[in-house]
Amino acid sequence: MLVPLTRQKFEQVIPLIATGPQYKYYWGKFSNFIQRLLISVVAVVVILIVKTLFNLEFGSIVFVFGVMAAFYWLWYPVFQASLRNAKCRRYKYSGFFRGRVLDWWITDQLVGKQETVNSKGDLVIVENREKRINLEIGDDTGFSIEFDAPLRPNHKVIARGQIAEMVVMSNRADLSAIGEFTDIYIPSRDLWVSDYPYIRQDFFNEVSRRLRPDQQDRPRRRRRRVED
Repeated sequence: MLVPLTRQKFEQVIPLIATGPQYKYYWGKFSNFIQRLLISVVAVVVILIVKTLFNLEFGSIVFVFGVMAAFYWLWYPVFQASLRNAKCRRYKYSGFFRGRVLDWWITDQLVGKQETVNSKGDLVIVENREKRINLEIGDDTGFSIEFDAPLRPNHKVIARGQIAEMVVMSNRADLSAIGEFTDIYIPSRDLWVSDYPYIRQDFFNEVSRRLRPDQQDRPRRRRRRVED
């Protein structure tokens, strides 16, 4: 089942400004915070040095740049998440898709390499790998999407045949060519499967509940516009 969404509903589901989970995603690990903090310190020091060398007045422009530099560690995750949201919001059309889990499997993905030296003084390359869950979601029309995300302990409840929901995006009004899609929701387990949390879950659940009475034995693609 594929139901077109109004533009207003789509912009509620995927907001422009970062949500709490999105901010947390880009906040990163402690090392990421330290890196941003060092950039803030260096930027403030550079501004003060330039001000001193060129005998600049502490005007509004310098003040704004100083504040932005000082709080870079705080606002940069918001900026990153908002850019990612804006990339999705550039699509002209969107739809609520309900299908089923056709298949799932686990893979190892290389996420980085580190060079270190062992006790003998030899250079050793250590590969950092991450287990990821791969899902194939589709419906009776033959439409399917493959999706992967970091593997979590609660993913063990996922099984073939479970209903799965998401938002899809396209630049075609009939949604015949999907350009992007969001994280996946499995309502029977109240489970979200995601790498990046695109969706405002409260607005998405509102749409999901509104369409749930249409759910029969197996979902079929239907055209119906969700009004606000």
